[in-house]
Amino acid sequence: MVGKNLKSILESVKLGKIEIDEAIDMIIDPGYEDLDFARVDLDRTERRGFPEVIFCEGKTEDQVVDIFKRLTDKNLNVLGTRANESIFEKVKNVFPEAVYSKVGRTITIEKQKPKAKGSILIVSAGTSDLPVVEEAYESARIMGNSVSKLLDVGVAGIHRILYNVDLLDKAKVIVVIAGMDGALPSVIAGLVKKPVIAVPTSVGYGANFKGLAPLLTMLNNCSGGVGVVNIDNGFGAAYLASMINKIGEE
Repeated sequence: MVGKNLKSILESVKLGKIEIDEAIDMIIDPGYEDLDFARVDLDRTERRGFPEVIFCEGKTEDQVVDIFKRLTDKNLNVLGTRANESIFEKVKNVFPEAVYSKVGRTITIEKQKPKAKGSILIVSAGTSDLPVVEEAYESARIMGNSVSKLLDVGVAGIHRILYNVDLLDKAKVIVVIAGMDGALPSVIAGLVKKPVIAVPTSVGYGANFKGLAPLLTMLNNCSGGVGVVNIDNGFGAAYLASMINKIGEE
């Protein structure tokens, strides 16, 4: 039981809003459901503002469906990442409203369209980065952010980003996704006064080392104001961008 929640429960009892027996049930509730193969975190929305996200890769189709069932019982909107089409079809059989992004490999269930807040801009260096772009986009969108994309503006044609500085200026947070040499986040950070979240991708030739080369470039950026997430981690970048984007909103 998180201290803040316990205080809220006790205050509700004091004000007569809930009965003592109901308060006891709430206090002893572990906040998760044990499915044997998973302990589904049912209190995460209360703690972090969005439900537990289902990482579908490595799970069976039935396991993913069971977790979706538990999460949708408690939440209006739920997100699954790294899902293949077979898993999606199984989920859609139970939840006809489920939507699949084939490129981003995300499954979203929206019982209530989230109110879009702030402004997150997702920028990609090249078209080959689109799977990570779409994962980030769908994740940020369902978390209740206003999200837009600026695609294929890598440093090999630097004029493409310079002609779109106005879009950079309008955003509250910028997520920059790049493979190859991974130089784009440093370039963009040097043009704006706002946080930049860099995402290295595994796109590139041999010395790219499956994303290690751009990861090291981004960690060694000289512009400052750049945070870096793991290789191909569009979801992680979107989650961080969402938290920054909503500062002062609630």
